[in-house]
Amino acid sequence: VLDFNDPFSTEVKPRILLMGLRRSGKSSIQKVVFHKMSPNETLFLESTNKICREDVSNSSFVNFQIWDFPGQIDFFDPTFDYEMIFRGTGALIFVIDSQDDYMEALARLHLTVTRAYKVNPDINFEIFIHKVDGLSDDHKIETQRDIHQRANDDLADAGLEKIHLSFYLTSIYDHSIFEAFSKVVQKLIPQLPTLENLLNIFISNSGIEKAFLFDVVSKIYIATDSTPVDMQTYELCCDMIDVVIDISCIYGLKDDGTGTPYDKESMAIIKLNNTTVLYLKEVTKFLALVCFVREESFERKGLIDYNFHCFRKAIQEVFEVRMKVVRSRKHQSHMQKNKRATPNGTPRMPL
Repeated sequence: VLDFNDPFSTEVKPRILLMGLRRSGKSSIQKVVFHKMSPNETLFLESTNKICREDVSNSSFVNFQIWDFPGQIDFFDPTFDYEMIFRGTGALIFVIDSQDDYMEALARLHLTVTRAYKVNPDINFEIFIHKVDGLSDDHKIETQRDIHQRANDDLADAGLEKIHLSFYLTSIYDHSIFEAFSKVVQKLIPQLPTLENLLNIFISNSGIEKAFLFDVVSKIYIATDSTPVDMQTYELCCDMIDVVIDISCIYGLKDDGTGTPYDKESMAIIKLNNTTVLYLKEVTKFLALVCFVREESFERKGLIDYNFHCFRKAIQEVFEVRMKVVRSRKHQSHMQKNKRATPNGTPRMPL
């Protein structure tokens, strides 16, 4: 593991900060997305009273740190080194409770964004307008419009119009939180254009209508083709992954309980009643390709499987390049540390 202040560490494992007022739902989001906790169980979570750090390393593509901050964090406390924290951050997620008076949250959002931007202008600022499950559709749109307007007006008044804020309507009681996290994580994946291009080539040559590259553990999709994402389509893919993993855990292990339920032989076909076929194939031990195919196109399954074989081989090559970069950066980091030490191993004292 690279040192926290290492300049290479942020490139190898980006940091995602979860911030917002108390009881806005930050810890619940983390537990539901990355720990498969039932949304109803989150009602019993205690308030976070210290910074909680967790490594999410399910694959080389979903590879980052999540920092959950208590709502009462004080930027002006001399013990809080916000410069050091923001300097290594890839994305800052600010959670706003849509069912509460959000004026105080907007004030804290403005303070957080301006402080973070001065330290690190490359941070992606993501605003989760959370707990929208309790709002009507019209109220959701009105709340998003109001928060969007007020937040951007505050930045404009401070002369910071160039800061871009992305807004998402989220709830832990549906798939919107997974969809939002997918968009956040994709911005931290440098290989995203390559993955999207590979998916476009794959579907155009296979007669496939839509394809997602999923991380099977978190149900975050790390890439999809260039056609628009339909929420219902995404939900069907998530449900399919749950079914496949649950059945594999029951029937995919050996009699003595050894082995892995999800491996290179993992595959599933589900035929829907609207002449559409859902097709899942294992890409790596953490990634799955989920496709939507018309029944008439699925009759050419041999062609699809051949194209998938070429696709998986290309993904593995991208994977190998990524690992070489990681090893190279770790080596450079190690060399830099050695240069800062004297020949007898004693660190040089700063002048």
